[in-house]
Amino acid sequence: MRGSRDREFVEFVEVSSPRLLRTGELLLGDRQQAEDLVQTALLKLYAVWGRERRADPLAYVRRIMLNTRTDWWRKRSTHEHPVAEPPDVGVDDRVDALTRADVVARALATLTVVERATVVLRYYDDLTETQTAVALGVAVGTVKSNSARALAKLRVACERDEQECR
Repeated sequence: MRGSRDREFVEFVEVSSPRLLRTGELLLGDRQQAEDLVQTALLKLYAVWGRERRADPLAYVRRIMLNTRTDWWRKRSTHEHPVAEPPDVGVDDRVDALTRADVVARALATLTVVERATVVLRYYDDLTETQTAVALGVAVGTVKSNSARALAKLRVACERDEQECR
């Protein structure tokens, strides 16, 4: 019994990890923190895998990620300081992709935590308004208003970014 449970969990992790990592990266804006977040969420999911595998484990692990991110935010270390510009790491063939990713990351950084989570779940994870509301534990109307407010902020941030590049 335990062997089949573990096999099912491993299959779930293999299939969903890239998507969860992308969600984590967009939520946190940092690949290493996203990897930690996904790993922590999957560990928590494994502890209840016998019960949750019959439900929607992807939705459940997303909720774990959101709650864990909130816990980390509350316990945020005071010895880490964000910088305005990332250090120069050299140029490679992926400059355009990195530039686009940087623009998206900087635009997402202008949003509140709730707005950012709403945008990531709604538009990057392609959840419906109802699924997003359930994941965030809010009403559908709240998802709609947060989405509208966040998209307006993103438009302003992207326009400003575009003007700075000229």
